Amino acid sequence: MPKYFVLIFLFLFGYSTKTNAQFGFSHEVGVIVGPVAFQSDYGERHDYDTNAGNTGFGIGLIHYLNFSYKADCNCYTPETYFNDHFKLRSELSYNKTNLRHFGEYTDGDRKKLFNRQLRAMRGSTAITNIGMQLEYYPFSIREFTATTGSFAPFVSLGGQFSFYDPSAYSTLGRLNTPATTPVKYYNATQNGSGSVWSVVGSIGTRYKLSTSSDLLADLRWQYFFSNWVDGLNPNPDLYPENKANDWLVWFNVGYIYYIQ
Repeated sequence: MPKYFVLIFLFLFGYSTKTNAQFGFSHEVGVIVGPVAFQSDYGERHDYDTNAGNTGFGIGLIHYLNFSYKADCNCYTPETYFNDHFKLRSELSYNKTNLRHFGEYTDGDRKKLFNRQLRAMRGSTAITNIGMQLEYYPFSIREFTATTGSFAPFVSLGGQFSFYDPSAYSTLGRLNTPATTPVKYYNATQNGSGSVWSVVGSIGTRYKLSTSSDLLADLRWQYFFSNWVDGLNPNPDLYPENKANDWLVWFNVGYIYYIQ
């Protein structure tokens, strides 16, 4: 399934480049990498060890439509507020996170069965995303483009479609037995893959490295419209502390090149 995401992204990129060239838009391409903190049903909410332990790594390819510049004539577009303050970003990204339970119940009585069962549970999820975001730059994009060494802060909002592939198991043996699984996690695990929509918001900045390239730093929040992305979903009616859907925070840095 991730192969189809790659093909779709390449098709959309090629179609976008060909079509929008007729309208005079310019294009930017880049790569992003960075650590991911995954918030799920593993561990305790607002627990430092959970936040620090359930982390992974992400990588992505990005493409921008730059409305302020016309590549076909090497000139600026007519000056409007939208052209000078917005860019449209499309993206194909992948991240993977290994997951464990952390917190007071795993750190407590090490002889207690419930605690041992929690410590023995393991999980992971691999996520492939494709989607778009609209980025807003409060300061002039034209001025940033013309000034090497300058910064261009931005905020963005968009949506993505994700293909996820979770895995859940226990080092004590097969799950869903009294010897291996805490009662709240009986029949609450899933190792099958699935797909889900998500909403994405971020805050970041660009740094003008040269006339044709930028560095990027971006802090992203991604909320999934499912609680199965991590492969773990206790009954929310019985365990309201686990009712929230899965989400993640991704800090990424990247390099962007302007296609002339």
